[in-house]
Amino acid sequence: MRIGLFGGTFNPIHRGHVQVAGEIKSAFHLERLYIIPAALPPHKKISDVAGAEDRLAMARLAFAQMDGYEVSDVELKRLGPSYTIDTFQHFRVCLPGEALLFLVLGLDAFLEIETWMYYQELLALLPFIVMTRPGCRTQGRPERIAFETYLLERLSKEYVYAQDQNCYVHPRNRPIYLAAVTPMAVSATMIREHVKTGRSIRSLVPEAVADYIHQKGLYS
Repeated sequence: MRIGLFGGTFNPIHRGHVQVAGEIKSAFHLERLYIIPAALPPHKKISDVAGAEDRLAMARLAFAQMDGYEVSDVELKRLGPSYTIDTFQHFRVCLPGEALLFLVLGLDAFLEIETWMYYQELLALLPFIVMTRPGCRTQGRPERIAFETYLLERLSKEYVYAQDQNCYVHPRNRPIYLAAVTPMAVSATMIREHVKTGRSIRSLVPEAVADYIHQKGLYS
């Protein structure tokens, strides 16, 4: 079994999240992709984040009609801050022993990996799938260059690109894959700003999510 773990604040979940989830699931032949809203994002201002139950509900609405996806509340049941290492251990115990787990995250999140608790253990425990957007730039450089610079200068000079495996390998850590996904002009920040200023968000989020946001009065 090939299983993906796609965590995030999802504040709110939007069409971009749904699009890249589908692309990653297909490209890496994942039998199941878990969408995992974070309960207490350690690096976010709590005042900027909708309630955990609301973000969970919106994620479930976004993937309700899609096979091979499951929205997990594992981080919402955990007391205190939400750490990815604990989530990995949960799925490692719950899933069959032969399951191969992948951690799915965006490049922006990966470039902050040093701020994560136990990030070195994570790099050693499971393969990473880092999503990049062709033609986009971060920190003023093409995304792949920004990724490679960070990987080699901040994490380990022992990472080497293995062309035959299409990933970066390390003598002790698990592989890191770069996955190009379709760029979409949408972000959670944009959606929250649209709501505050009374603009429509129906082109930015699934219809059921837009209805939920308006019914609950979120982000206004």
